[in-house]
Amino acid sequence: MSNILPFPPVPAPIGARRKHRGGGHLRTIMALIMREMTARFGSSPGGYIWALAQPLGRVIVLSFIFQLVLRSPSLGNSFILFYATGYLVFILSLNISQIVATALKFSQSPLKYPAVSWIDALAGRIILNTLTGLVVACLILGGIIVIVDPPVVLGFGAILTAYLMAFSTGIGVGLMNCVIIGFFPVWNIVWKIMKRPLFLVSGVIYIYEDLPLVAQDILWYNPLIHVTGCMRSGFYAIYEPQFISPVYVFGLSLPMIALGLMLMRRFHREIMERR
Repeated sequence: MSNILPFPPVPAPIGARRKHRGGGHLRTIMALIMREMTARFGSSPGGYIWALAQPLGRVIVLSFIFQLVLRSPSLGNSFILFYATGYLVFILSLNISQIVATALKFSQSPLKYPAVSWIDALAGRIILNTLTGLVVACLILGGIIVIVDPPVVLGFGAILTAYLMAFSTGIGVGLMNCVIIGFFPVWNIVWKIMKRPLFLVSGVIYIYEDLPLVAQDILWYNPLIHVTGCMRSGFYAIYEPQFISPVYVFGLSLPMIALGLMLMRRFHREIMERR
């Protein structure tokens, strides 16, 4: 009896294959998110509390220290709200850049499976850490507004713009660092040294207008000072910063994202082999 089928197998429609691949990517990303949640926060729900406790503790300590030195913050009369509005969006951008830069190293074991791609590893880490940062910010800022009851008029447009700028800056810097560190590991040390003064030059503990003109001219090119200034304009109706330029921030970060993705697509295997 012949083993030849009377009719050749009919391939699945292109749309069905794309749908299958899309569903596979989604399941892979969700599995990577669960893996990272377990690794970072433990298997118990209580471990997730640390994601809230750490930034809250830093904001409280920072507010207490500066309240001892200064009579009032640069905006409003609540130290804790002033520093929370600057710190939370600042640290989100730094955290995203860090998790993107280490995505290939963290997901080295899952990436050995053919079903897991480098873009899945990136997407999983970005989604988890972005959602975590947003939830933490909502809880902390919401709690401050309810408990402290400062006079606040929320400008959701400015707040959304600030987070989009922080998000794009973090991804752009993270992608470029991932590629550079992959080929030149010493850059990891250099970047850690360069990153330390960012807290002081990104408007977390002051506003841009407090600085002398010479410092303003220099720090304007730091995209994070635009992020913190825009965030505060969403909480303080009287604060209307004229220096903020989303065009500059997105014009800097989006090309970095595009270039970083192209380089990752071309060199991710070489980077993995070097680790």
